[in-house]
Amino acid sequence: MGDAMAFAGMNYLAVVIAAVAGFAFGAVYYMTLSQQWLAAVGLTKEEVSAKRSPAPFIVSIVALLVMAFVLAGSIGHLGAGQVTLKNGVISALILWAGFVVTTLAVNNAFGQRKVSLTVIDGIHWLGVLVIQGAIIGAMSV
Repeated sequence: MGDAMAFAGMNYLAVVIAAVAGFAFGAVYYMTLSQQWLAAVGLTKEEVSAKRSPAPFIVSIVALLVMAFVLAGSIGHLGAGQVTLKNGVISALILWAGFVVTTLAVNNAFGQRKVSLTVIDGIHWLGVLVIQGAIIGAMSV
């Protein structure tokens, strides 16, 4: 790939687009489920507004960039000609089921959080990873 946005087979443009798309999905998802999420974490809108800080948004975009980069590397390990939209989505589903939702479940169980929080956050991360996998697979790592 003679592209300036690629290094050692990694398409950094795909990684950045995937991270931004994941962030956008999360914004829409949590705005739509804001009441359910607040109930699941046991907070009111006023309590959250009182602690407003840019820090969670900065952590989120950095984490999404890392996630997209690692997902791209994982998909890239499938081998030449195997980086496709379909394989990107399949890889995302496998990684979500094996690492993300399991981690959420364990952390929330020990934190004695409501099951609804695990479901809400788990579906969010499923959406993020599938979107990222589709973008990375379609754009080829």
